[in-house]
Amino acid sequence: MLTEYCVIDAKHPDKFILAQAADVLIRGGLVAFPTETVYGLGANGLDSAAVARIFSAKGRPADNPLILHIAEIRDVKELARHVPANAKKLMNKYWPGPLTLVLERTQAVPDAVSCGLNTVAIRLPESLVARGLIRMAGVPVAAPSANTSGRPSPTTAQDVLVDLNGKINMVLDAGPCDIGVESTVVDCTTPVPTLLRPGGVTLEMLRATLGEIEVAPALGDAEDAVRSPGMKYTHYAPAAQMILVEGEYPAAAAVIGDQIAKAQAEGKRVGAVVSAETKLPPGVVAAVYGSRNNPEEIAANLYNALRVFDGEAVDVILAESIPETGLGLAVMNRLRKAAGYRIIKA
Repeated sequence: MLTEYCVIDAKHPDKFILAQAADVLIRGGLVAFPTETVYGLGANGLDSAAVARIFSAKGRPADNPLILHIAEIRDVKELARHVPANAKKLMNKYWPGPLTLVLERTQAVPDAVSCGLNTVAIRLPESLVARGLIRMAGVPVAAPSANTSGRPSPTTAQDVLVDLNGKINMVLDAGPCDIGVESTVVDCTTPVPTLLRPGGVTLEMLRATLGEIEVAPALGDAEDAVRSPGMKYTHYAPAAQMILVEGEYPAAAAVIGDQIAKAQAEGKRVGAVVSAETKLPPGVVAAVYGSRNNPEEIAANLYNALRVFDGEAVDVILAESIPETGLGLAVMNRLRKAAGYRIIKA
């Protein structure tokens, strides 16, 4: 399959290009498109055969549900049996935006999307390209991140092509994504809304809006039920094994230095994902994700930093933690999964 590549303006998307991409979706094809979080791999969310092509192209586990993306709040009615008051409050506050809500699904949602669950994850993205595409297609668009399953998520169209060129029909390039980590996922089917995945809408923002919210524990066992995308399996991982060093600065930076010295003494080539404040010894392949004091900058740069090592023959990668406030919670969630929960406490 030849992947068609189209540049499109993020703020003034060309309707002709959107119509071409929408036609691909309507015909059952796959289109990678930008959102404010990461690039998504879209298919007609009401077409089970098209949805199956997402799983095939990504190599995605069959029990990992997808998010349905919509263009208007009113589109929820077709997909959700019931919208509780707390969900309406979140919709009114944060839609369009980087927030996904888990609700009880209707019969219109294929099993292929929800992987047999009685719920569906729904998002109204802020990106004008994404909403324009969904509106023109006239169907909800099922879309996980547009990368090979388990790899760092793509924040540029070039990242998409590295993983999926020749496996999908079209890529819409609207430049780098603004936020850089996936949407927040909140389960609104529980008595108290439950944060399943941290993202662009922070835990602090959710508490300010809802008053009370629970936080789901991280999943790791194969027997765990996957209530949302991104809750299970190793995600966001670079090619080499990564170890996360957790602790306050500068203690974590000191441990990273010790681990680098140990690995180099063993003849290993070392990579490190660190803050701008951390100084590394010679011989280390460095990826700086930004200042420790700017979690928004780190989130935007995180996946690009992890992809730095794809072209480098490193044996091990050490990663520095950041405080889990604001977007820092989402960053740490992604770093732990990228490391496969291989963690050293500083």
